[in-house]
Amino acid sequence: MNESFKPYYAVIFTSIQTSTLEGYAEMAAEMETLAKQQKGFLGIESARNTVGITVSYWESLEAIQQWKQHTEHVIAQQKGIRDWYAHYHVKICKVEREYGFDKRS
Repeated sequence: MNESFKPYYAVIFTSIQTSTLEGYAEMAAEMETLAKQQKGFLGIESARNTVGITVSYWESLEAIQQWKQHTEHVIAQQKGIRDWYAHYHVKICKVEREYGFDKRS
């Protein structure tokens, strides 16, 4: 067991896109770059098929709140609601433990 493990938070963003995606890929890349610069950011994973799932990892609830309120992120959220998403849902979870398997190691 990893004795140095410190709990952290995961923001799970699931979405269904509209057919209007002009500028979406560029904005998503810009938001990922910007998020990586934020205090408390730990990482991100993303997948998209019919439903898109992006999970970002943060040190604290305060770091999540600061990211949610970041001016450029607010603009991206508004554009997403207006143009890119037919539906989205956000879940914020505390990660108490993690484990995995990696055959590549």
